[in-house]
Amino acid sequence: MSETETRGSETVHCDHCLLEMKPESAVSADFDGETKYFCCHGCLGVYELIHRESLDTFYNSRCGWTPGPPEKAKVEPAAFRESVRTAGTTSSLDMMLSGIRCASCVWLVEKFLLKMDGVLSARVNYATHRMTIEWDESKIALRKILEGIRSIGYVPHPYHKIAFNEAMRHEKDDLLLRFGTAAFFSMQLMLFVAALYAGFFQGIEEEYRQTFQIISWVLATPVLFYSGYPFLKNAVRSMLNRALNMDVLIALGSFSAYAYSVVMIFRGGEVYFDTSAMIVTFILLGRFLEAGSRLKAGDTLTSLIAMQPKEARLVMEKGQTVMIPLDEINQGDTIEVLAGEKIPLDGSILEGGSEVDESMLTGESTPSFKSKGKEVFAGTISLNGRLSVRVSGTEDDTVLSKIIQTVEDAQSRKAPVQAVADRVAGYFVPVVVLFAVSAFLYWKLTTADTAVALMNAVSVLVVACPCALGLATPLAVLLGTSTAAKKGVVVKGGDIFETISGTNSVVLDKTGTITSGNPSVTDVVSMMKREELLRFAASLEKYSEHPSGKAIVQAYKGDVFDVTGFTVVPGKGVVGTVNGKSGLAGNRVFMLESDVFLSREAEDAFTMFTREGKTVVFIAIDGSLAGIIGLIDDIRDDAAALVDALKKNKVHVSMLTGDTLNVARYVAAQCGIEDIKAGLNPVEKAVEVQAIRSKGNTVMMVGDGINDAPALTEADTGVTLGHASDIALESAGVVIIKDNLNLIASLIDGSRRCFAIIRQNLFWAFSYNLIALPLAIGGYLHPIMSAFLMASSSLVVVANALRLRKF
Repeated sequence: MSETETRGSETVHCDHCLLEMKPESAVSADFDGETKYFCCHGCLGVYELIHRESLDTFYNSRCGWTPGPPEKAKVEPAAFRESVRTAGTTSSLDMMLSGIRCASCVWLVEKFLLKMDGVLSARVNYATHRMTIEWDESKIALRKILEGIRSIGYVPHPYHKIAFNEAMRHEKDDLLLRFGTAAFFSMQLMLFVAALYAGFFQGIEEEYRQTFQIISWVLATPVLFYSGYPFLKNAVRSMLNRALNMDVLIALGSFSAYAYSVVMIFRGGEVYFDTSAMIVTFILLGRFLEAGSRLKAGDTLTSLIAMQPKEARLVMEKGQTVMIPLDEINQGDTIEVLAGEKIPLDGSILEGGSEVDESMLTGESTPSFKSKGKEVFAGTISLNGRLSVRVSGTEDDTVLSKIIQTVEDAQSRKAPVQAVADRVAGYFVPVVVLFAVSAFLYWKLTTADTAVALMNAVSVLVVACPCALGLATPLAVLLGTSTAAKKGVVVKGGDIFETISGTNSVVLDKTGTITSGNPSVTDVVSMMKREELLRFAASLEKYSEHPSGKAIVQAYKGDVFDVTGFTVVPGKGVVGTVNGKSGLAGNRVFMLESDVFLSREAEDAFTMFTREGKTVVFIAIDGSLAGIIGLIDDIRDDAAALVDALKKNKVHVSMLTGDTLNVARYVAAQCGIEDIKAGLNPVEKAVEVQAIRSKGNTVMMVGDGINDAPALTEADTGVTLGHASDIALESAGVVIIKDNLNLIASLIDGSRRCFAIIRQNLFWAFSYNLIALPLAIGGYLHPIMSAFLMASSSLVVVANALRLRKF
């Protein structure tokens, strides 16, 4: 029987959950001619399902599994409906899974779900037990997915963003209690050990020696079996499943010293209870400090979540208001925000005016005045005045919720360099155990002294524990990305953060990146009345998202016509029908491609405007040129500083733009960029980025518009600004939330420092083991010193990583 273990005729183990039971109480069933035993019909049902789906590999590969039958709980789809995100027929959902006992559980859940018709993706995070699943609503219902998960022994629960951080806080509190207990008893223990060591050199009466040894035994016992319980428990599980981990080294080292000392009390030999206790104490100290560092990094997410209110004041049909939870508010509802309150959801102001503190999004300490028609965002604070706001997005669609989701995803995605440490750690433990056994046999054969042989073997086990190796990368990435998020830079994953560290070429878009993205109309050359031209142009552009189109709409103060057949031609202009007349608005290339004749006067005006750094928009009505509009877009104050900082870091800077060459040259000259490409459409921008990459460069593309999305995707790292279009936000790997271009240079510098620290930590971890292991094998390190060195190596890694809290 593959998973069944019989102890004589007394007990058997459940073939699914490994629970020990009496044979007469077991449920038995035949599978492929072999009898299997189960503790209950629930385990039998799960086993049958896993076997039927050909997923039996689960039973052969699981390790660290906690025996026990599946949890029994009712699962109601209604509890999950509010968290479902839908786009067309595709839905996605985050949930928590209880019953995850080992890494193989993750494999089983993912494989089982992907076998279900309609499930597009399923990803379980083993560290957090959080699962993200996507499915096609037209092929499979949520109820069937939840029932499927439940059928293989796991219970899905609605996901709460704060839950994981609370778990880390609980872990830290537990470690503090265990470390405090270990430290207290170890301090008392050392008093008696000091007397025993003195007696070893100066002589001590036998009755006192044995009394002190028994007291030491009593004091060391709670340290090992209470404070060290997590190490012992995990080590036993690991060995039972033949998958050795770090806790095996700690448990073997501390327990062997303890057991040997107990025997020596009755045989009149020397005891080493201090070794057993101090190993546990030092390692608990290291893990407590590590947990504190991870919790501080996780506090970034908690602080973001705390920014969003839980309720909103909904305005009813008759004008009365009622406080209701955010999940009951729909897009298009009207909410009321009073002075001093946080704005609960994204929306636009219908009535009222107030100064709004948007520092959590923009970093600007000065409040901005918001009045009718202006957008407001969840988490910002209305400082004075009453606001009536029409909701534009539900709780999960706000800018703040997207930031939270991005930070959360970033903390769960590994950097590629971490794979090196993970692979090494996997082979490291069994090799160290082999070294320890070899050291024991060598010293036993050469000295015939069991105590010396044991102490040297314990030293090998403890000094080589690869805690520093395991901490080196994840802690640094966690702190680096979290610190960046606090400064207003959201990196979507550790893998992206690592790519940024190698950036040697930055490509900047012009409009909205180097320039403010808020142009204003300066010149109007019209073949008709000026007001008529502006009205037609404003009508044509009223649905445009391009900054130039918005500027034209703002320049005309009167009423505009309706536009039909409105179409955006990315990188060129817009098309539509206004008041029965077909219209075009766009750049010179667009006009020529549309067979609109440009007179010499029009060409001269175009040349003059572009030399002055102005953007030119041509307006054509019914196929004939009707006018030219010149706009100026001010260069950002921090653009030149960004370019200068990048050059000092030996990063090549170039600019790509769809604007004309004259305008591009004018803007580039103002901020010190020499390499420019102008007149590019979105596809051509992406091709240029690809060309730079093909030369061996690691490219970062910075842009904010729809026309930048292909280039952002093509670059090694896409960076967009917080005010960017939704498509640009989805295409980019980094979002600069605060209105500060210098954060781009800080991001590259911070990423380089992060991975320099990771390399230092990995070098330290490897070097430490290369030096310490031979010393321990050679008998030059006492186990207490080994424990101190091991804990110190972890603390060095933690302290080094904490330098990343300054970004």
